[in-house]
Amino acid sequence: MNYDRILCRRIKDVPPSGIRKFFDVVSSMKDAISLGVGEPDFTSQWIVNDAAIYSMRQGRTHYTANAGLIELREAACDYREERFGVRYDPKTEIFMTVGASEGIDLALRALIEPGDEVLMPDPSYVSYSPGVIFAGGVPRPVVTREEDEFRLTAEALRAAITPRTKALILPYPNNPTGAIMERTHLEALADVLRGTDIIVISDEIYAELTYEGKKHVSFASIDGMRERTITLNGFSKAFAMTGWRMGYACAPAEILRVMLKMHQYTILCAPTAGQYAALEALKVGRETGYAYVREMVRTYDRRRRIMLDAYRKMGLSCFEPRGAFYTFPCVRSTGLSSQEFAERLLREQKVACVPGTAFGESGEGYVRRSYATATDKVIEAMARMRAFVESLRK
Repeated sequence: MNYDRILCRRIKDVPPSGIRKFFDVVSSMKDAISLGVGEPDFTSQWIVNDAAIYSMRQGRTHYTANAGLIELREAACDYREERFGVRYDPKTEIFMTVGASEGIDLALRALIEPGDEVLMPDPSYVSYSPGVIFAGGVPRPVVTREEDEFRLTAEALRAAITPRTKALILPYPNNPTGAIMERTHLEALADVLRGTDIIVISDEIYAELTYEGKKHVSFASIDGMRERTITLNGFSKAFAMTGWRMGYACAPAEILRVMLKMHQYTILCAPTAGQYAALEALKVGRETGYAYVREMVRTYDRRRRIMLDAYRKMGLSCFEPRGAFYTFPCVRSTGLSSQEFAERLLREQKVACVPGTAFGESGEGYVRRSYATATDKVIEAMARMRAFVESLRK
């Protein structure tokens, strides 16, 4: 049977994730340290786990409403208003997804007609461009530069817009760079978008992870932008609940209805036990002033500083990230490409990072390193990296 003729060429021709390649090797390598996977090394709180277990013991093992438990939607809307200043109607403007990843897929498929263009910062999360292609659209990367602190500038956005532009993916705090967008930067983007029909897909999964007193600003909170913004978030990063696969999408009711229709037919509802766990996470968070989240952020910040200090000592330049849990050092001075650097570091020092090119062509010359890893492992990994860099200069 000729599978090349049978399978969808548009999807078949998308290359596999540039992240997974390295970590398939790491899993079988003794004494290797991985600084690559974007997953908290914290575990979800036991009170959250217990809420899910209790829900099952109570026989709550059936489908929920397609949009999710109404009490969870209400709690999530309260959270959005309290933390980011944007209010949504829990009945018509939010629903629970299988992670923020499902929200990305649904948002793209709800918007894109064949040939529509979707803008996104480059470098950026590996799933955006394939997601656009899967939906029948055309990804249009917009280069961001270290000298602009990897922000998407109004000038770059304006230059990238064409008559075919349907949407802009706005992923800040950013993976892989750790860049953030402050209110003045978002307002400048809003000025460009006014008078267009371009929809913004604002991926805010790292919203709680900011440093140096910086507070995340939701794009929907910018004057006039709520009506054109699909906000995606979830519980994976802020509440260390990656395996629960719990996310949510917020948008004007007209947009959300289309997204929810696909969710109804393909997913039915987010996992019931996960919804009760997410509800407990929000409840405990509110009661404790999000102490669990704040403790994680403090720990990440310490590791962030360890990495930045180590780069300075080994003579590598690195943009100072103020969000997420990644550093994005420049490795051009070593004379190696991003791919070569990552492959040799793994082979010679058993430390895994991700070549910047996994996140777009403008990631060449950089590597991504996650500090969502135990502090002692971060310290050891940086020592190994320093030895590797120094060996290149001999």
